[in-house]
Amino acid sequence: MEEVYIGVGSNVGDRKANLNNASCKLSEFMIITNKSEVYETDPQYVLNQAKFFNAVLCGYTEFEPFDVLKKLKKLETSLGRVDGPRNGPRLIDLDLLYYGRRCISTDTLTVPHPRIQERYFVLRPLLDIAPNLKHPISGKTVKQLIRELPIGTGKGTPTLMGLE
Repeated sequence: MEEVYIGVGSNVGDRKANLNNASCKLSEFMIITNKSEVYETDPQYVLNQAKFFNAVLCGYTEFEPFDVLKKLKKLETSLGRVDGPRNGPRLIDLDLLYYGRRCISTDTLTVPHPRIQERYFVLRPLLDIAPNLKHPISGKTVKQLIRELPIGTGKGTPTLMGLE
């Protein structure tokens, strides 16, 4: 079994319910061992949209990386996600952030996720559950990466609700 980190986000509809539904369904193909707090964050890249709820889940899976990606995409669709503009509003977004220490770069999958180091909405939840996790390419920890974010990067505020 391999340790995986999955980013979960939503800014359409009942954002908390969307994250909880995703968390429950993720447990069908991975053993979830840790969940971050839920953070409300400003949108990044496409700014004219509602704020996101974001979290990160850690767990173990017996599935290979490309199978995990297929399962994540299928789960997004089953939860109601429809195609829309890149980085635009979405009911649910599931990203494979890390798959063990593996580094993969293909047209369909890049692991670790290629934009982890620029995303407060990923790094802040990761800080909750894996502050010393090292990026397999840069060798930097989550704590180091979050400190290196440029000023003005979207800030998050912890919400009072967690994932169930």
